[in-house]
Amino acid sequence: MGVRLSDMLISPSHLKHSFEIIVNNFLLLLATPTMALILLRKAAQLGPDEILSHLHGLRQVHAFLAVFLPFAFATLYLMSRPRSVYLVDYSCCRPESSCRVSMASCTENARFSLDDGGHRFMARMLKRSGLGDQTYAHPSLHYIPPHCYLGECRDEAEQVIFAVVDDLFAKTGVSPEAIDILVTNCTAFNPTPSLADMVVNKYKLRADIRSVHISGMGCSAGVISLEVARNLLQAAPRGAHALMVSTENTSLINYTGKNRAMLLPAALFRMGAAAVLLSTSRSESRFRLTHIVRTTTAAQDRAYRCAYQEEDDMGKMGVNLSKELVAVAGDTLQANIVGIGSLVLPPSEKLLFALSFVARKVLGKKIKLYVPDFRTAFQHFCIHCGGRAVIDAVQNSLRLSDENVEPSRVTLHRFGNTSSSSLWYELAYIEAKGRMRRGDQVWMIGFGSGFKCNSAVWQCIRSPGNGDTDIGTPWADSIHMYPLKISEVS
Repeated sequence: MGVRLSDMLISPSHLKHSFEIIVNNFLLLLATPTMALILLRKAAQLGPDEILSHLHGLRQVHAFLAVFLPFAFATLYLMSRPRSVYLVDYSCCRPESSCRVSMASCTENARFSLDDGGHRFMARMLKRSGLGDQTYAHPSLHYIPPHCYLGECRDEAEQVIFAVVDDLFAKTGVSPEAIDILVTNCTAFNPTPSLADMVVNKYKLRADIRSVHISGMGCSAGVISLEVARNLLQAAPRGAHALMVSTENTSLINYTGKNRAMLLPAALFRMGAAAVLLSTSRSESRFRLTHIVRTTTAAQDRAYRCAYQEEDDMGKMGVNLSKELVAVAGDTLQANIVGIGSLVLPPSEKLLFALSFVARKVLGKKIKLYVPDFRTAFQHFCIHCGGRAVIDAVQNSLRLSDENVEPSRVTLHRFGNTSSSSLWYELAYIEAKGRMRRGDQVWMIGFGSGFKCNSAVWQCIRSPGNGDTDIGTPWADSIHMYPLKISEVS
């Protein structure tokens, strides 16, 4: 019986897997035989009688110190560490079916609202956007021309915010009186009183609640709000609860002028919101927040102006998206992954990156830097679905598979760009597909004006059970349609 040459060769993937096992367990592989060898040699030098005499010779104080000191140091270490913050549950808004807007409707509205050049440009952008026919827009945008006034903006905010908070309270069984901290965020719409005050008034939250509203931070504001809520929770009494609400207002993003760069947000942004309940109590929680890494490049003029709200030549307000947006996002992502990689990557990936960095310094730029495989640290990726180009750029930069970026692509197709809340729609998709397991790590990556790239890392501590019928609720009527092929999404 002959043996094929291919069976005798070891594939590169097997070699890398062996390398990872050796490097990641180096200390264990080195320490175990070393300690065993030392103990065996010591036992060989001393006979059984001598070993027993040494044991009897130990004073009680020595035994006490051997037990007490490690216990005392461990207690001090645990007391000095910041408290862990947990995700109790979250909810994503699925607006009323009357708010649905198809691509044909968007194109038709653009034909009556814009000039011929603007209409043709918008039609091309909508076709390439990656959005489907079931996204949502507030009824004020269904009119021709759109009714974008303060009353309509306030109505949109109330619709989505109250819907997700109601759902979250119903899912968790937590009463409004139990909320100690409230953090809301919305970039475009910042009325007086604030959105945080709107929530306090609606649910009659306590007078001593710590409430914060974050504005102007773009689509990455969700992770910023998460960090603010985490810091406040760690300073609050143990077991406190924080409510975080992320949304955006599409009525104010609408633009009907002639500047092509200002028309892009209207093609991508859609109605949506997410509410998140956090706590310092592990009981009944589903995820543990392990890391937050924030990166901003606002000191660079090129990055600062790549998403800029301003008036056009005719005095019409809009958000101007620079042609350099994707390139700036890529540069900011590279800076962010250096910080997140040092926290989460296994030693084998860090070593390969370090070796390639040294080789590049010694041999010149002909040597490419090794891109760490983040799939060794994460099982799931929630990449902000800012648009097809952004998702493509992140996928190529991190060498992710189509399955890794599937939650981002299908969220863009089903709900559009819902700004800072999009990451939670993606997490809901992963859970609706039944892919989340206990111990899995999730990487949330948000991009925003400024320019910013912010990351949050979650670890699943309780996977959904058979009784959790409300997991992935926003996808209940459409999960059977996904995933779509890339050609179908385009």
